[in-house]
Amino acid sequence: MSAARAATIPAKIGRPPGGVAGGREIWGFPKKLASPKVAHEGDVVVCTLHYGSVLCVSATMGFKHRELDTAPLLKALARPNFMLKIIPHVDCTPRICELVRYYMEDVTVKGAWAGPAAIQLFEHALCDVARLPVREVVSATHYVTDLTLGLGEVVFDYLKDA
Repeated sequence: MSAARAATIPAKIGRPPGGVAGGREIWGFPKKLASPKVAHEGDVVVCTLHYGSVLCVSATMGFKHRELDTAPLLKALARPNFMLKIIPHVDCTPRICELVRYYMEDVTVKGAWAGPAAIQLFEHALCDVARLPVREVVSATHYVTDLTLGLGEVVFDYLKDA
C-alpha cells in the first residue's frame, strides 16, 4: 500500500439500531447507539450528543457564516477513508481484524460554509469522547451533500497476512 492522504473515523455514533448494526457489521464502523442532534437556531448551528440521558458533546458554529469554494471539499471527499474492522468470535478471540478502505461515491455538494465554533466534551463511561485531545478549535466547516457510501475493500487482513 502506498502513502497517500486519507481519512479515518475513530467512532460513529448514531441511531437507529439497524443503521448502527449495518454500519458496524458490514463496513466495520466502530458504532455506538446514541442520540445525535443537529439544529439550526437563528444564526447558529447547535449540535448535541446524548448517550442515554447523559450529554456527552455540545457544539456550536456560526450558521452559513462564510461561504466556501466547494472544489477543495470535493477533492477531500474523493480521498480514501480507512477503518479497522474488528469483530470477535463468541469466545472473544479475534475473528475478523482487517484494514478496510472505502470511498464516498456520487458526491454532490449543495453548499459549504466556515465559521467560528466552540465545543465541549463531557466524560462518560461508555461514550468517552472527552478523552479526545481537543485543545483548541482551529477551524470549523459545515456542508450539505448528497453522497453514497461505497462498499469497502480489505487492504490488509491482520489475521491472515500477519
